Amino acid sequence: MPFDLILRGGRLIDPSQKLDARTDVAFAGGKVAMIGNELKADPGTDVRDVSDYIVTPGLIDLHTHVYWGGTSLGIDAEEFCRTSGVTTAVDTGSAGPGNFAGFRKHVIEPSQVRIMAYLHVSHAGIYGFSHRVMVGESEEMRLMNPIDAVKVAEANRDLIVGIKVRVGLHASGTSGIVPLDIALEVAEEVGMPLMAHIDHPPPSYEEVLARLRPGDVLTHAFRPFPNTPTTAQGTVKRVVLEARERGVLFDIGHGKGSFAFKTARAMLANGFYPDTISSDVHTLCIDGPAFDQATTMSKFLCMGMPLSDVVAASTVNAAMALRRPELGSLKPGSAGDATLISVQQGQFDYVDAVGEQMIGDRKIVSEGVVIAGRWWHPKQSPKFKQLAG
Repeated sequence: MPFDLILRGGRLIDPSQKLDARTDVAFAGGKVAMIGNELKADPGTDVRDVSDYIVTPGLIDLHTHVYWGGTSLGIDAEEFCRTSGVTTAVDTGSAGPGNFAGFRKHVIEPSQVRIMAYLHVSHAGIYGFSHRVMVGESEEMRLMNPIDAVKVAEANRDLIVGIKVRVGLHASGTSGIVPLDIALEVAEEVGMPLMAHIDHPPPSYEEVLARLRPGDVLTHAFRPFPNTPTTAQGTVKRVVLEARERGVLFDIGHGKGSFAFKTARAMLANGFYPDTISSDVHTLCIDGPAFDQATTMSKFLCMGMPLSDVVAASTVNAAMALRRPELGSLKPGSAGDATLISVQQGQFDYVDAVGEQMIGDRKIVSEGVVIAGRWWHPKQSPKFKQLAG
């Protein structure tokens, strides 16, 4: 099969293959076809000179809200992904069993960007989230809909990767941890992982972790006090270490109020890296403090996390959390998605969810994306000149 596209001469960083080398990568039929030096182009092959850039597997943002028009917190997935380097946006609970059909038909299916979803156990998902209205959907127990959640998850296994629930003072109020128990029943019934949001207590970080199973994801894992994973002495809480040992996954989910540099510095100093880095992008944080996936990744790079680990947390690790091994990799036969980035040097101002500012010396910049084996970018930038086939 002739190649549809060759990215020529970039620095390829693919943690799924433990690969960091300057080489070519070719795509055909919507998939990765081959990696190698000086790959031969056919007359119709789109060949792009990417020698000044880093090529990674298509970035996966494990925590987004992209039910645009269907929820007040939803942003436009295609617009976001064009500028942030994301090729797979995972929506985490914007829709529940009562409105997932609309999400699928009107947003997911028309999208050129891959959208997958955690289905909320609450009937209408996260429905009351705006500048003026803030209603914790898990506080209203009459909206818990486990029976229909099972039906919808079973009927949409091609897109639904797990079950979502939000617990904490703001999300579940006086219902406490009960919504998590209901969501776990649904996840168990359909054989899917669960993603749990946590905010202010109650319940406590410890109570939530105690219930999570291997493969379940705790998002907002590096959140500020209260409900932080670190002790006052700057060590990692024992329950956190025990949860990781039994296979619980820790996701960043930056968002509007769920990430603190203080927490992250302590966790990284103890060698506790996040399993996945995600932006939790939505209408209330896309203009700051989260901004996008590349900015969230940059914060970890500036705090000392090696670039290969930052890329892994946004590619292969996220794919494993989704149980979709065809994603997050540039192995031949994998989904034909790639992200082009550069790492700029200088002084860059970053801010966390509690207002702390950090001057970082590096910034990851999204330069372009390949989706389903085709060049996909908002403008045909002259810096990616087409070479003769």
